[in-house]
Amino acid sequence: MDLTDPPRRPRAESIVPMINVVFLLLIFFLMTSRLSQPEPFDVTPPDASAESEPEADPVLFISAGGRLHFDGAEGDAAIARLAAAGADSPAVQLRADAGLEASTLARVLRQLAEAGLSRAELVVRQP
Repeated sequence: MDLTDPPRRPRAESIVPMINVVFLLLIFFLMTSRLSQPEPFDVTPPDASAESEPEADPVLFISAGGRLHFDGAEGDAAIARLAAAGADSPAVQLRADAGLEASTLARVLRQLAEAGLSRAELVVRQP
């Protein structure tokens, strides 16, 4: 009868440090990422050549039918909310649909000027 201790298997590597690293990376990417809201409706920008990309931060969406949207508000409420948000910078980015009539765009630009927003940058698509 053999009463000696059986040979012990070598201890496996611990997976805990790897799990810690994965969670730290997850936290890092969550803290440094910038989430954006989805567009309220599909907008196909007009075809044109642009010298530079629009740099204005507040974005006003305009559908082909003239529907305005900014930060959950529509119509005149969108213009009012945009004016309040753009108080520190008078520039606004317009994402207008290519099917929008020029007279409707002119009316929107007039409303923006009356609200105190003096500069508008239209987003276009390179042909």
